[in-house]
Amino acid sequence: MDAFDEDDGFGSRFNDGVGEEEEGFSFYDEEEEGFASDFYKAGSDWSCLLEEDEEETDKVTPESKKMKQADLFQVWGLQKFTPPETTKKKKTTKQTDLFQVWGLQKPSPSTSPASSSSSKNAGTASRKRFRDSPLANDTPRQCPFYKKLPGTPFTVDAFRYGCVQGCSAYFLTHFHADHYIGLTKTWSHGPIYCSSLTSRLLTLSLSVNPSFIHPLELDVEYTINGVKVTLIEANHCPGAALIHFRLLDGTCYLHTGDFRASKQMQTHPLLFNRRVHVLYLDTTYCNPRYKFPSKEDVLSYVVRISKEFLRKQPRTLIVVGSYSIGKECVYLAIAKALGVKIFANASRRRILQSFGWDEISKNLCTDGKATCLHVLPMSALKVERLDEHLKVYKEQYGAVLAFRPTGWTYSEKVGEHLDLIKPTSREKLPFMGFRIVSTQASQNFVSLFNF
Repeated sequence: MDAFDEDDGFGSRFNDGVGEEEEGFSFYDEEEEGFASDFYKAGSDWSCLLEEDEEETDKVTPESKKMKQADLFQVWGLQKFTPPETTKKKKTTKQTDLFQVWGLQKPSPSTSPASSSSSKNAGTASRKRFRDSPLANDTPRQCPFYKKLPGTPFTVDAFRYGCVQGCSAYFLTHFHADHYIGLTKTWSHGPIYCSSLTSRLLTLSLSVNPSFIHPLELDVEYTINGVKVTLIEANHCPGAALIHFRLLDGTCYLHTGDFRASKQMQTHPLLFNRRVHVLYLDTTYCNPRYKFPSKEDVLSYVVRISKEFLRKQPRTLIVVGSYSIGKECVYLAIAKALGVKIFANASRRRILQSFGWDEISKNLCTDGKATCLHVLPMSALKVERLDEHLKVYKEQYGAVLAFRPTGWTYSEKVGEHLDLIKPTSREKLPFMGFRIVSTQASQNFVSLFNF
């Protein structure tokens, strides 16, 4: 299973297209209020799409009351597609060629009928075609302004736009799919700058050509095309970094990517009492209503619940959901408290070992029967799939306690009060799952405000 199967991380609102929770299921209950429900139910202020001469005036006329659709191509600065001129003799409706509109190469139909042997490998072949196709790398889309750094030939997390005109250095904040989308083994558009840990993941999971990858160490100043660049710990997932740019004229940019603000971050030499002229900010939870507990409180709570369940049912299997990277602190805390190893599949073990962290490498286990702590993809935290997983180890375990560490299950009723979290349980199945707030990706508004 590769990064496309298990990923990923949740991204800045600057990153369009792919969401963090790309595992194929809902992370919130429709009946409960939460960030995800607000996000998808939120309306839009359409007044921003009106031309200046169409803004409201004191004089109200019947004409001014009529709603007028703004030209979104003009608002967004895009070139409107004009279909070829047609004769006026026939007014029949013609289907627009979407491949032509989007600038894609139309796939050719199969020349031979599918056989039983070929259909067996259809899934693998289709994924390979996608990774190697223009859709994954060279789709000719216009790079948004917020992906570019003015006055520099740099872009940040802009790989899905292929070769960006005028860009000679592509920066990657962290290894989550909504940020590295577009990077494949065929990447050849320019040098990629990222943290050392992220660089190892690019070659291990995406097979990116190492000649294009330039790893940077944290808190070390580099000069790239005349611009001083420093990576700062982002407190998000392994290898995630804030990127600080200082131009020749003294102008400073700070690109946060996805991060979790902290006091340690605020006192960093490049940020403490220093002016940042342009801030590219992760605003995922930029609202006072989001009050997440501290990481320390969450880890303490997870450990306490795990011990309580094991006292009641010693044959309990503890499962922690995770993306390809991220959430390591949750299952590490449980492993230390219980004195047990961590079971993960071969793909995840390779990724975790690439971190170079002895704390993780020494605690990994290849036999699921030898430990009660298992790490599964976030998409596997469904009752039916957990029950299937439990059946494999039915001789060792009789119940499941599952933790889903994600901020997308946030409930305003719970907020910082972890004891108010209600478990999801099924009487017919030996399963008890807890959906807890994120321990890494969730941004506390107060911390964000102070930052």
